[in-house]
Amino acid sequence: MTPIAFALVLAGVLLNAAAQLLLKAGTNAVGHFDFSLHNIIPIGLKIAAQPPIIGGLACYAVSVVVWIMALSRVPVSIAYPMLSIGYVVNALLAHYWFGEVLVMQKMLGIGFIIIGVILVANS
Repeated sequence: MTPIAFALVLAGVLLNAAAQLLLKAGTNAVGHFDFSLHNIIPIGLKIAAQPPIIGGLACYAVSVVVWIMALSRVPVSIAYPMLSIGYVVNALLAHYWFGEVLVMQKMLGIGFIIIGVILVANS
């Protein structure tokens, strides 16, 4: 994998991870909600007005463009497993930013993901 291809894959993964974290921050600001016919407009407007949600959607849009560029350079059998890096990034940042608990079982899973990504990248 060339340095540019790797940078595109990594940028796509990190943009996708950032989008998830921003969406979570936006929903934290809104709080728990249930959609129903009578509240779909007020809740929808409340969600749409959250800057983190707007930022998350923007990250998704940019990540699609970057990902298409990456896929034009890297076989999908290598690129797609790299998305797993996003799980690691999200778990660690959710722990620090949102106080989500990282128990030993999650840490072990993260370790397996990292090993798997290294194996795929070196194949």
